[in-house]
Amino acid sequence: MNEGVYKVIELVGTSETSLSDAIDGAVSKTGETVRHLGWFEVNQIRGRIDDRKVASY
Repeated sequence: MNEGVYKVIELVGTSETSLSDAIDGAVSKTGETVRHLGWFEVNQIRGRIDDRKVASY
């Protein structure tokens, strides 16, 4: 059996374009200082509304 120990960190990424860009930005920036990133999980999605339209994710 392959057993391991994993560290879980919490990140917040934002984008005015898309959820995907917010995730990509958070992972990319984290990868600059954290080694061996292997997966991610999205727990919450929130956004900012401006003039009745989604302004950022």
